[in-house]
Amino acid sequence: MHGGTQAGWLLMALCAASGAYCLLRARTGTRQERRTARSEALMGFGMAAMAVPAAVLSPPDWAWAVYAALFGAAAVRALRPALHGGHHLHHLVGSLAMVYMAVAMAPAVTGGGGGHTGHGAAGAGGLPLLTGALLVYYAFYVLGSAGRLLPVTAAPVGGAPGSGARRAGVGGHDAEGFRGGGAGGLPEIATACRLTMGIGMFAMLLTL
Repeated sequence: MHGGTQAGWLLMALCAASGAYCLLRARTGTRQERRTARSEALMGFGMAAMAVPAAVLSPPDWAWAVYAALFGAAAVRALRPALHGGHHLHHLVGSLAMVYMAVAMAPAVTGGGGGHTGHGAAGAGGLPLLTGALLVYYAFYVLGSAGRLLPVTAAPVGGAPGSGARRAGVGGHDAEGFRGGGAGGLPEIATACRLTMGIGMFAMLLTL
């Protein structure tokens, strides 16, 4: 990232922690919920690998082809569920965005070796219009995810006294309809992980 090595380490740590929590969520829940958690874990760990500062570890030239192939396969896998919209469509967009960044940062495109998305190497081969469209998408996604974490007041049912404030997504399910699952089963933590990865994706796209 443009902020330097410290920013790269911070982004790597946040994405890795999000991926680890998604792996914990993948242990419980329905089949679809476990599949969603595994997809989010892959995204988190992939972003963490891209965010490692190049001053510490410069990836070999072939690493970008591996990233593109891995997330290309993830995009193909997410294509059919994405037809139903919702969070599956977000997974498809995220996988395609990772393929785009891997191709844009490949040495064959940038004209040199050692380019690294995590610290904002110069000479990235991104397309301005596509990069801008993805930035707008993730900006709205981040704002939406942050809004779901804000406390909301539940309307009284039948005028019953004692109705207090509660958080959106309580009762075991998050805003996308998935249970929190994993460690503690807290839907707010799952939403916070998605928010973290959305911010990370936005930051990485800014380097293109």
